[in-house]
Amino acid sequence: MRILGIDTATSTASVALIKNGIVVAEQISEAPNPYSETAIARPKSNHAEILLPLIESLLREAGCGLGDISGFGISIGPGSFTGLRIGLSTLKGLAYGGSIPIVGVSTLLANAARVTDHEGLVCSFLNARKNEVYAALFRKEDDHVLYPMTDEAAAPAKVIVETVASLDGAAPCLFLGDGVVPYGDLIRSYFGGRAKLTTGECYPSVASAVARLSVGRMMGENDNALGVMVPTYLRAPECEMKLRSEVQPIEIPSITLR
Repeated sequence: MRILGIDTATSTASVALIKNGIVVAEQISEAPNPYSETAIARPKSNHAEILLPLIESLLREAGCGLGDISGFGISIGPGSFTGLRIGLSTLKGLAYGGSIPIVGVSTLLANAARVTDHEGLVCSFLNARKNEVYAALFRKEDDHVLYPMTDEAAAPAKVIVETVASLDGAAPCLFLGDGVVPYGDLIRSYFGGRAKLTTGECYPSVASAVARLSVGRMMGENDNALGVMVPTYLRAPECEMKLRSEVQPIEIPSITLR
């Protein structure tokens, strides 16, 4: 089974192809690169111009065509409003044309699922602009299980950081995403040395995580009908993350790089 995953919700567009759980090809937009720890001000990526060329380059690298793809996975949000619309409309066109199933995956979940070298708290932390971040907190027990600890939220960074700190003031936490660039000092003021901050350049792409997370749902009943699939924008009026009273584990398929 070949699954093509794409992400246009984050500031760096990426596409990845997995076959039987193995990443066989991956393409990431090169300019601008928001994964740079020193890149504070960045122009917006033009996902509309680069997405199809990225997919074409990916398929050439993998030596296959759209007819060889078993299914698509896409990061469905939250994230860039324009990027989400571009990604979903592009993938819907490809899916309709080739009668290929498509699965939508939470961008915050896919971002957290990239982590390969950390166990404990992982806060998916994406810059939402307008002085807010998109965030969700997970507990990573081992390489294959993520437990959601909060609802997904769009809120001021201080609200998110205070909420994470209130869960366990002594627990270290990995903050992952481009939100750590403008809000790194804020995080450190609450966590000090207990916080690890990374924009994610040391991990596989969001698209590769999207593809892996799509596999199980692709093999089961697909509840994401193309006609009704819409982005998750998550600009909620209530700027609070609500703690879950019950947490359910999310099985994360293992990833094997070439």
